Amino acid sequence: MISKKLALLVINEALATGADYAEIFYEDSTAYSLMIENGKVRTSSSNSMCGVGLRLLKQNQCVYGYTNDLSKKGLLALASSLNKSFHDKRLLTVEKFTMIKSKNRNPVTNSYDNISREEKIALVREGIDEIESMKDPRIVRYIGSFANNHRFVAVFNSKGKWFQRDSEFARLVYSVVAADATGFETGFEGPGAQQDISYFKTEKVNPRKAARKAAEQALKNLGAKECPSGKMPVVIGNGWGGVLFHESCGHPLEASAIAKGLSCFNGKYGEMIASPLVSAVDDSTIPQAWGSIDIDDEGNLGSKRQLIKDGKLTDYMIDDFNGRRMNREGNGACRRQNYRYCPTSRMSNTYIENGKSTPEEIIKATKLGLYAVGFAGGSVDPTTGEFNFGCSEAYIIRDGKVCEPVKGATLIGKGSEILKNIDMVGNDLDLGQGMCGAASGSIRTNVGQPTLRISEVTVGGRGGELK
Repeated sequence: MISKKLALLVINEALATGADYAEIFYEDSTAYSLMIENGKVRTSSSNSMCGVGLRLLKQNQCVYGYTNDLSKKGLLALASSLNKSFHDKRLLTVEKFTMIKSKNRNPVTNSYDNISREEKIALVREGIDEIESMKDPRIVRYIGSFANNHRFVAVFNSKGKWFQRDSEFARLVYSVVAADATGFETGFEGPGAQQDISYFKTEKVNPRKAARKAAEQALKNLGAKECPSGKMPVVIGNGWGGVLFHESCGHPLEASAIAKGLSCFNGKYGEMIASPLVSAVDDSTIPQAWGSIDIDDEGNLGSKRQLIKDGKLTDYMIDDFNGRRMNREGNGACRRQNYRYCPTSRMSNTYIENGKSTPEEIIKATKLGLYAVGFAGGSVDPTTGEFNFGCSEAYIIRDGKVCEPVKGATLIGKGSEILKNIDMVGNDLDLGQGMCGAASGSIRTNVGQPTLRISEVTVGGRGGELK
């Protein structure tokens, strides 16, 4: 931790040549990770990092640098190097810092620092034992991994504010490969949260359940037929199905795209961009959720941002810097992977809210279509909203019943069109954990939604016409 006295010196040196804002981001973090492959521990390692990132702004210009030399000389040298980007008179001087306090919604009562390596390995082995107990020769590779991170952050800025944040999070992941004469398929399951190790020992979230789910997904896909292609109704499963909204609609609603005119939703504020059945939020205040933050990486308190309300575009995810172009202040959505990254607007826990239909009603109302439960890789252009997503688990719906599994399904379309074509929304909201990569690095995010139906989507596949 650097002292407030040193932070004042660095901030004022950064402001010496006309920057209108300066910010110090200090981080001290430790991490542990392990991997067990086919029953054998392959890796078990710890690491730590400590450093400072310094950001200077002037109107719509931004310069950023970082260092792990935390001496007075090292930090002042970084500030002096960055302030050479500007050549005007000093605009302000900071005299003192006042602390910003935030509610701690994400406490970890039993720190992972106190949990032994052996206990973490034993946790992962429970799932490995479950996979091995299936005794299915088609399972040719299975990996269990666990990672936890303890991260302390302190930020000082030229508004005369400072804050500190202490957080811990962990994730348990199982990946399974199944193969036979026809080829190979994969399955994946990876729960995570800002909770202690007891979170992974509950009825809902535990190693055996997660590992078996990953294995069963791989085996189902192995025996599946190729997905038919064409335009058809698609029912998207709850939880991880929300990644479609996250990618095709969430990223275009970040200020980093909106402020530069690079979003398909530019100029649509206050307009109907979705079906009246659709309301969506980005909420960083959910207690102990994977993507939650009490206070963001530039000192704005976390908040629940109502992005879409009854189909109408009502808000964006905004950081202070991009907010300058939008005449808006940040709303707690500024994030970064670590001190080496310049922060920007990012999602936290992003999901479509519950509707009034049950999942059973949605399936029953679909005569012929696709039921997409999970998604694999894909690509999105936030400028146009065009997306291309592969399904990791999918089934054909016939006469209101979930029937045979299919593989190779790809959903193709535009986020703006998909939102308007949602004609049924379920009441079974769930969230799925993932990592989101963008300009400010890879960060923890939750995606989510209830089961919902899109009346028509273009589905790519090699199984011919749907009949």
